[in-house]
Amino acid sequence: MTLGVTLGSTTVQRTIDDTVRLAREARDAGLRSGWFGQTFGYDSPSLAAIVGREVPGLQVGTSAIPVFGRHPLLISSQAQTAQAATGGRYHLGLALGTRHLTETGFGIPYERPIGLLREFLTALRPLLETGSADFHGELLTATTPYPASVPGARPPVPVLVAAMGPQALRVSGELADGILPFLAGPRALAEHIVPAVTAAATAAGRPAPRIVALVPGVVTADAEAVREKAHEALALYEGIPSYRRAIELSGASRAAGLAVIGDEETVAEEVRRYREAGATEVVFTATELNGEEDRRRTWKLLGELARG
Repeated sequence: MTLGVTLGSTTVQRTIDDTVRLAREARDAGLRSGWFGQTFGYDSPSLAAIVGREVPGLQVGTSAIPVFGRHPLLISSQAQTAQAATGGRYHLGLALGTRHLTETGFGIPYERPIGLLREFLTALRPLLETGSADFHGELLTATTPYPASVPGARPPVPVLVAAMGPQALRVSGELADGILPFLAGPRALAEHIVPAVTAAATAAGRPAPRIVALVPGVVTADAEAVREKAHEALALYEGIPSYRRAIELSGASRAAGLAVIGDEETVAEEVRRYREAGATEVVFTATELNGEEDRRRTWKLLGELARG
């Protein structure tokens, strides 16, 4: 299992130089990967390309770019450019996004998300693998009158989907390389998510999927105070149906109940539980929730666990 952290933050505004510095710190701590979310600020593939080029040895990825408001041809160009810039260390994460952000931000109806995801992945895979596409679907068209490959973008960019619901898991198992579940605890992973996506991949004749579990977590001496901060930071996910379902399937009533908070022994045990539930990789998020001292303490532990 590899261990990584998210390097973007919704609470702290960082310059690109600061992000590169933080990525070096993550690598030097022994962490294997750094991930960037996508909202309306930085372009995450561009930021991943810069960081990956500046910090050799660190895997970089996006988690995750919503498919609404994007097109496979453009995403392919961004992903291949990042792959070439990082020498093959880039991982592309896609997501369905949410109705609120899609309709408010883009003015696009949030309709047929599963159908769009299926067509998006169907068009995207040949673009990443061969640099060409000739796809004509109900919801999008992607053809290449000019070559769409990028020199040096090898191996083909792995595609992961932030999937947790049954339909999204089925599509991801059939067409993607893995998934990026967030706020899905060990119980939800072991009993619902991993079996569903693995069965879909097997039926499609694909390799076993990567399960990259994103987990909010902090190593701290003040668990009660950090838990309160986690309640504030994660409450918004409780109103999103896909996250609400994953939280409930995990046996929790609130999103913060899935945050891994405590001393080194407590956090290490929870990482072990995710591994036993089927996670092939664990990426900690919100490690800065209680300030820099606890973030460094968290990264130190994760780096030690990554080194075995």
